[in-house]
Amino acid sequence: MWGIVPAAGNGSRIQPLAFSKELLPVGSRLESGIERPCAVSEYLLERMIHGGADKICFVISPGKSDIMAYYGAAYGNAFIAYVIQPSARGLCDAIFCASALIPPDESLIVGLPDTVWFPDKALQQLPEDVLSFLLFPVPNPEVFDAVVMEDNGQVREIQVKRVDAASHWIWGAFKMPGRVLEELRQLWLTRRCEDEYFGTLVNAYLSRGGSALGVKAGHSYVDVGTLNGYRAAMSLLTNAAHEPDTAGARVGLGWPAGRSLGHVHDPRRE
Repeated sequence: MWGIVPAAGNGSRIQPLAFSKELLPVGSRLESGIERPCAVSEYLLERMIHGGADKICFVISPGKSDIMAYYGAAYGNAFIAYVIQPSARGLCDAIFCASALIPPDESLIVGLPDTVWFPDKALQQLPEDVLSFLLFPVPNPEVFDAVVMEDNGQVREIQVKRVDAASHWIWGAFKMPGRVLEELRQLWLTRRCEDEYFGTLVNAYLSRGGSALGVKAGHSYVDVGTLNGYRAAMSLLTNAAHEPDTAGARVGLGWPAGRSLGHVHDPRRE
């Protein structure tokens, strides 16, 4: 299974930085018994590997060689490849830059490298034979992509940054087979590559008879792309590290990112 990591964005909301935003230190990890800073994108890679990914593709811009220097050719048990997105043209363009690597009979996971979320093994709850979204409850769905579903979990609509969002569940990652990725790419091409947001493309896919499933397996979600998000992520990790491990949200994979995080911090209890 592939993991696709779109990492070509400029990170303008949290600039100035002297490095790619995906390498922003958030929390820490143990390396040979010594605590070291942890890049925010490592959380996504760990979760992808928990979800079954054994190959990961970073989609980067030409100026982001520091990501290649940081990760090299592997992370844990997963091999890493890199694809260049010449200019930041949105999530759809980034994903399809990597589509040539994905065979139709192999599944893939897509996640955002400037997020931290729990449970860390939530991607295991997503089926691999359909387009499926990992959903998280948030108090401000208008700044994300809200997912409206039927009672059986079938996605009816994705509301992209709508102030009148009809759902407080947003997608944080998604999984699909390679054949569906190609169907979406072909649809994107017929729409003249005008879909910047993945949600608008999925809405077109659904209107043409496609199907997608929403899975409410997420508990906590933080976008680290702003200073407020950075503070929230540090608080989330601090709470997770000091609470009992009763929700299965434990990282500890045994390679450099060997943190030990405990109970999920759930914003619904605040």
